[in-house]
Amino acid sequence: MSSDIAGASGLAGRYATALYELAEADKQLDAVAQDLTAIRNMVDESADLARLIRSPIIARDDQVAAMDAVLTQAGVSGLTKRFVGVVAQNRRLFALTAMIKQFQGILARRRGELTAEVTSAQALSDKQRQAIEDGLKKAMGTKVAVDARVDEDLLGGLVVKIGSRMIDSSIKTKLQQLRLSMR
Repeated sequence: MSSDIAGASGLAGRYATALYELAEADKQLDAVAQDLTAIRNMVDESADLARLIRSPIIARDDQVAAMDAVLTQAGVSGLTKRFVGVVAQNRRLFALTAMIKQFQGILARRRGELTAEVTSAQALSDKQRQAIEDGLKKAMGTKVAVDARVDEDLLGGLVVKIGSRMIDSSIKTKLQQLRLSMR
């Protein structure tokens, strides 16, 4: 089955492909995708959690126990919890965010949709998110899943990435361009 899943290579790709196949077999693709998004958001928001998954100094058993506690508290599904447990046991937590990104890419490709990474200065409301999805769907001609992130350094505006395309309408970039033109 993994030969059907194109574009997943390297360490993160292999783990993501395995998780995709397990989730598909158990009919838990949506639940696992939601869990992984929640985990990525937790890692993005918590410097301590990011340090836990990236540190080679922390003992394997401590990483496994800490991730188990975090995921239990977050209420993730059993499949996702076991997957992260295996990743931690194999000392591959440093690649967890890359695995999540690969999984989401595989899922999007299989569903025939594109994923747009949308970075904004403030969290998007549901109405704003829907408007962005609708606009991107119209522009791209296919369903587009929005992966929203917050970067307060942008000051305002949006940065939208779809594949190798990027549209940067952030105030930060506009100020940098103005600064360069004034030199």
